[in-house]
Amino acid sequence: MKYDICVVGLGYIGLPTASIFATHGKRVYGLEVNPEVVKTVNAGKIHIVEADLDVLVRAAVQSGNLVAGTEAVEADCFILAVPTPFQRGSSQVPAPDVSYIERACRTIAARVRPGNLVILESTSPVGTTEKVRDWILDERRKVGASPRKPATADLLFAHCPERVLPGQLLQELVTNDRIVGGLTPAATTAARRLYETFCTGEILTTDARTAELAKLAENAYRDVNIAFANELSLICAELKLNVWELIKLANHHPRVKILQPGPGVGGHCIAVDPWFIVDAAPRCTPLIRAARGVNDGKPRHVVAQVKAAAARHRAPVIACLGLAFKANIDDLRESPALEIVRELAAEKVGRLLVVEPHITTLPPVLARGGRVELVRLPEALRAADIVVVLVNHRPFLVVKKSALAGKTVIDTRGIWS
Repeated sequence: MKYDICVVGLGYIGLPTASIFATHGKRVYGLEVNPEVVKTVNAGKIHIVEADLDVLVRAAVQSGNLVAGTEAVEADCFILAVPTPFQRGSSQVPAPDVSYIERACRTIAARVRPGNLVILESTSPVGTTEKVRDWILDERRKVGASPRKPATADLLFAHCPERVLPGQLLQELVTNDRIVGGLTPAATTAARRLYETFCTGEILTTDARTAELAKLAENAYRDVNIAFANELSLICAELKLNVWELIKLANHHPRVKILQPGPGVGGHCIAVDPWFIVDAAPRCTPLIRAARGVNDGKPRHVVAQVKAAAARHRAPVIACLGLAFKANIDDLRESPALEIVRELAAEKVGRLLVVEPHITTLPPVLARGGRVELVRLPEALRAADIVVVLVNHRPFLVVKKSALAGKTVIDTRGIWS
């Protein structure tokens, strides 16, 4: 079968992207290193939690337009949707890790043909699209790929960052404006035409480097604003004021829109992308670095609150509500809730009962040592001396006040405040 698109990586972005192209008539191959994910997708099922994604994947597979596999294939277009985490070393600034992108490039290199379009969707440091080009061409030279070996001018490379919110991903994939930036004008045009397949939002064109920095800037902007809200929450705790009331009142000003504080900032984007900017221009980013410091420090403040409450009990039982990085999803990447529970377990603060309705087993970092139990909400509320709200999942919003009577409540999301 000849494929129109090969999507590399069937995770939180790759699977919805592959499926939506497939349901719009494109023949799509999903390249995934995990054979269990391949098996799940080919059965028309999903391995991640996202509203209505199960319906979309089932339709894409049943149409015959979406097939998953572990081996690279030829296609007219390759879309890279693989992780771009950061790695912490001796430096105070975490360094971007683009090894997954490089591995993906070298995997598909032998399948790339003249005229193909290669799109990097993964949020990446400035200059990564150029590295994609260089890695693919370097790998083709190493393997002596076919007499049809394309020169740089024969291939098209572009960066088209995803700009979607987990939990609203399918709607925003279609309706959000899209940034498309190619290494050449021809690449920009080709990428724009591809996304016109399903995008109803405006498709904004630029060069690859500007597209890369635009996505990073969007998330750094939100990180700075959340840091301001988190710092206000620390100030209010010091002054014994209600931060939720304060922000609600301040936001009545027509030109003020303070975001909501929380236990920190998580997820693959907002908690990561600002560091990519700091790494690229360390002398120019004191504000972005300071915001990261505030948000990265918030989990320690929550741990201190829990420890102070636990000190009033001989054998405290602590219910921790939520592990995901945001509400109503199963994504634990860079989750401050996960960090808080891990720290409480490491310090043996008490018996820890975790409620996370979107997972069935604890992540390995919590499963070790047997100090953390994954339980249902009613059980946790019955047994707990201390209830800590870490994520504002829907089931937590309807907890009755009577279920909290006599318990210490630490509400980091303001759902019961």
